[in-house]
Amino acid sequence: QVQLVESGGGLVQPGGSLRLSCAASGFTFSNYWMHWVRQDPGKGLEWVSYIKSSGGSTYYADSVKGRFTISRDNAKNTLYLQMNSLRPDDAAVYYCAKGPVRGLYDCWGQGTQVTVSS
Repeated sequence: QVQLVESGGGLVQPGGSLRLSCAASGFTFSNYWMHWVRQDPGKGLEWVSYIKSSGGSTYYADSVKGRFTISRDNAKNTLYLQMNSLRPDDAAVYYCAKGPVRGLYDCWGQGTQVTVSS
């Protein structure tokens, strides 16, 4: 079955970095756009970034542009999110999701918690 499993979250100080990974299985990963979405209980669901199937095109929310980098390794069926210069307002549960366009997702992972605190 289609499965997405995130990892790499944790506690980091403001200004620090984390790299999230999302291992995909059960579908032809290289055929699909992939997304990172985050949810903070206080702010709701927020789209972060997406990457097209070949990896050649990437898009970011204004709130993370210049600090986060989405990438994918289609040979390893893995999606990544490199997060630099983290801020307290980046704290959230981060999900990878599969979907044809931004805002339309047909599969989600279980999420990985990112906490940004000194």
